[in-house]
Amino acid sequence: MSVAATGLVSLHGHDPATYEPHSIHREGRSYPETNCYTDVLVELVHAHGGEPLAAMGHLVRMDFEGDQWTFFKPPPGDLERLFGIDVHEMQPVGALPDQIAEQLALGRTVLVELDAWFLPDTAATDYRRAHVKTTVAVEAIDREAQALRYLHNTGLHELSGDDYRGVFRLDGAAPETLPPYLELARFDAGAGLDGDALRSAALELLSGHLARRPATNPFERFGTRLASDLPGLLEGDAERYHAYAFATVRMAGAGFELLAAHLTWLLGCGGEPAAAALGHIVHGCKVLSFRLARRRTFDPAPILADMSEAWLEAMGALDGLVA
Repeated sequence: MSVAATGLVSLHGHDPATYEPHSIHREGRSYPETNCYTDVLVELVHAHGGEPLAAMGHLVRMDFEGDQWTFFKPPPGDLERLFGIDVHEMQPVGALPDQIAEQLALGRTVLVELDAWFLPDTAATDYRRAHVKTTVAVEAIDREAQALRYLHNTGLHELSGDDYRGVFRLDGAAPETLPPYLELARFDAGAGLDGDALRSAALELLSGHLARRPATNPFERFGTRLASDLPGLLEGDAERYHAYAFATVRMAGAGFELLAAHLTWLLGCGGEPAAAALGHIVHGCKVLSFRLARRRTFDPAPILADMSEAWLEAMGALDGLVA
């Protein structure tokens, strides 16, 4: 394996001190974080100069999967068509810092699952508290200075020193430790679209995804499951609540808020009725989160009924617009 140039090797040249995150990761939103993978791709497209909201039409397919809501990710085909970005799995070969540096020098980057224990931007949650895997996209690496700049959650961050050594397991790892899962993001899969061409392609993608939305109202199914899960949740510990809330109301709330932003960007005033209906869903998710966190008996049926009606209203409005 060839080794890239020494010193700081950077993809876009962004600095955490001056980097401006995308608007969905700024204050004023109900869910400024969605999930680790989607947040990373939003910032990667944004850092590359694209508009990531164009790739969020797939969220009309958000569904209740039986025990959780869809862990949503922008489809690779949508990313390639809209932005010329090709994301696919790659194999770990040799030392990970060297592999990352080589890809950066080639004008690509690596999406890699790292241990949040060593990520300073998770100071409010997992940093030096819990070993949790999470996906980052590397913006720059300096192997000699042992520093890494990475896109994660709501922006661009930097780690160094003990965190660098820990995140790359330079001081050794247990023999049974699995290598991290890697994806390569290439930016040479065609010219990225902009302006009217970007909106036209995004609208066509939205139409295709809308045709594949859930066949039945997912909030009705979620309401049935929540009613059966509720007694155990109220009796369980805080860890169980947080895991359940993340997989259900938080995932649904974040996904539909992001879909509303997509519709506002794509359709302007025409998208307001659907976006407003989705806003009712987001509000309902927040209310359910608070009610569940109080750990007291309550009837979720009225809240779920309103959310079910809002989902029907949003899908109906989109059918009229997209058709």
